[in-house]
Amino acid sequence: MDQSLKLLEGVRIIAFTQFLLGPAAVQYLADMGADVVKIEPPAGPYERRWAGADAYVNGVSSFFMLAHRNVRSVSLDLKRPEGLEVARELCRNADVVVSNFRPRVMEKLGLDHPELSRLKPDLVYACASGYGSDSPYRDLPGQDLLLQATTGLAAATGRSDGPPVAAGSAIVDQHGASLLAMGILAALHHRSATGEGQRVEVTMVQAALDLQLEPYTYHLNGGTVERPSTDLASSFHQAPYGFYEVEDGYVALSVSPVGAVSQALGDPQELADHLDPQVALTKRNEIHSALAPLLRSFRRAELLDLLRAHGVWCAPVNDYDEVDHDPLVTHLDPVEEIDHPEAGTVRLLKHPIRYSSGAAGTRQVPPGHGEHTDEVLGQAGYSREQVDALRKVGAVT
Repeated sequence: MDQSLKLLEGVRIIAFTQFLLGPAAVQYLADMGADVVKIEPPAGPYERRWAGADAYVNGVSSFFMLAHRNVRSVSLDLKRPEGLEVARELCRNADVVVSNFRPRVMEKLGLDHPELSRLKPDLVYACASGYGSDSPYRDLPGQDLLLQATTGLAAATGRSDGPPVAAGSAIVDQHGASLLAMGILAALHHRSATGEGQRVEVTMVQAALDLQLEPYTYHLNGGTVERPSTDLASSFHQAPYGFYEVEDGYVALSVSPVGAVSQALGDPQELADHLDPQVALTKRNEIHSALAPLLRSFRRAELLDLLRAHGVWCAPVNDYDEVDHDPLVTHLDPVEEIDHPEAGTVRLLKHPIRYSSGAAGTRQVPPGHGEHTDEVLGQAGYSREQVDALRKVGAVT
């Protein structure tokens, strides 16, 4: 296992994280060398007990494993005063505390920013939630599909004659995780320059809107943004921007002049009236309808070679099995195998950034529940006898 990346070595993070957004955010930081300690309840968190597509590996949740490498686990019962005091002590010795519990949960526990900043004034306190700590919707569940619906993302996706379409991944969670990690890094940089801690907050609402930076900005400034009536991929790009059926699948055509596509196809008469770049937006549906039948008889690889030879921006529409073998993907080598003590060999996506100072490898496989309780508490100054006493009263497990 690669242990060479130490960009955040010496930074300790206490993570009260759940589901995907919080765990993914702190995993980015753990990959960079931060010491991340996840606080888990005695029964274990939801993400240990659930896996999308029933993807368990020898009984271990793939959902848990995809966002918990390089993280240590401490099991505390925060409903017991002794467990809560341990949590406070761990936060007192941390650089960053991260939570994506619903608003007011940390406040009720006495682990909110005002309380913890009294213990450690230079603490970076980062929180994420669906709608924000002061929102009238703050008590509603902040789940990815609900946020895609609430923020217009689902309604803006798909064809005008069909229903709203959800993205094929939990993109709001994942973008929210990236924003949360970015905010923490900015706050740490500010602290190193000023000695000041601060509170960082990310909402899934703003993460979802930020994903729609381009179309929503057009909407805000008087542009017409609506779902297309054909297989065009948007209503605000010029044709031929969209998906086209071929004999063995689909291809995507991006921002390219219709004239270049026509030239690649031998300048068919069907496109003769659509070559003026000035009509590529206003007549995008007509252009798509004229072009689509001309492409259906091609094999995908044949068409891509032909179009690329004429400078047309295009790509295959791959399913996941095809992604696995696409040379563009395999060249990047984005998947790593880890040996998990329970699951065995598990394949995970690597940290997505490359650094000249080293590689972000797996130093610590996703931990067992409470695997590092004794280790972390020992480092925090608790004696063996104190840990045993806490375990006896059920404060730690």
